Amino acid sequence: MIVDIYTHIFPTKFFESWQKIAPQLGNIAKRIGQVEPVHNLDQRFRAMDRAGTDYCHIVSLPNPPLEDFSTPELGAELAKLANDTMAEVVAKNRDRLPAFVAAIPMHNLDFAMKEIDRAVLQLGAKGIQIFTNIKGKPLDLPEYRPVFARMAELDLPIWLHPARNASMTDYATEKSSRYEIWWAFGWPYETQVACSRLVFSGLFDRHPNIKIVTHHGGGGIPFFDGRIEEGFRTLGARTSDEDYSKVIPSLKRPLLDYFKMFYADTALMGGSIGVKASLEFFGPDRVVFATDSPFAPIVPTLEAIKRLDLEPSVLERMNQDNAEKLMNMKFGD
Repeated sequence: MIVDIYTHIFPTKFFESWQKIAPQLGNIAKRIGQVEPVHNLDQRFRAMDRAGTDYCHIVSLPNPPLEDFSTPELGAELAKLANDTMAEVVAKNRDRLPAFVAAIPMHNLDFAMKEIDRAVLQLGAKGIQIFTNIKGKPLDLPEYRPVFARMAELDLPIWLHPARNASMTDYATEKSSRYEIWWAFGWPYETQVACSRLVFSGLFDRHPNIKIVTHHGGGGIPFFDGRIEEGFRTLGARTSDEDYSKVIPSLKRPLLDYFKMFYADTALMGGSIGVKASLEFFGPDRVVFATDSPFAPIVPTLEAIKRLDLEPSVLERMNQDNAEKLMNMKFGD
């Protein structure tokens, strides 16, 4: 079986509520509105059938983050509705959609902590999804530590999704990012930044077994192993207004080891070079199959992996075994 661990869905009831808010969301709403399989199960299942194999989806909400377009109170309502409706969809289509990833409003932490337990312990969610920044706030702030601590206790993964829009400019002289560079290169950059901040904050020293699944092959981290290992060796040498001299010595392990503790998926829109780099950097036990469906096609990802001519044992781990260990469940029984 192939477990597609990072796919997105808008269940009908949630989609109807979201549409009432969508006009104020701008470009990202336009993009989502054009992708009908995100809320149309029949179209979704037809696309899955084209994979031509025993194949299932783990589902989570797509961009934009709840925090970007809702008040804390509305965010709580929408998260609850999203989790209830995803649980309903999974219960009715368990052969195709065996599990869902819970949404939580990170701008309403009291509710978020309660919703984690409700979604996991009552609804059966197999983890949570959070975004690389919380409306511009970094994930390594102390206020978010309880979320990571609880997920470590539950021994379930956090799906880390990049969040960046056109308002985050590429040049200081411009009002917005042009040519959708904010998406194509901005999202991988966001992932690298969020992962780095979590590492430097000591997350993996506090929770050595925490499970974090990074989207899009780790956001390019595998390509920068030398810059991470050698470049950060002199951390602080380029900075005069903050003292970073104690950051690296405060960590218990070599810096590069921490970056290899993340998980990476294969959602690279049919690219095979990135999959190969992810396997080499993170290792075959920390790479999971994903397509980002329905925002990216399924078959090209399968073909890209086929081109790599991987050993059967590596394919088995990437396609199913690693997902089972991450989510503490069996597929295809």
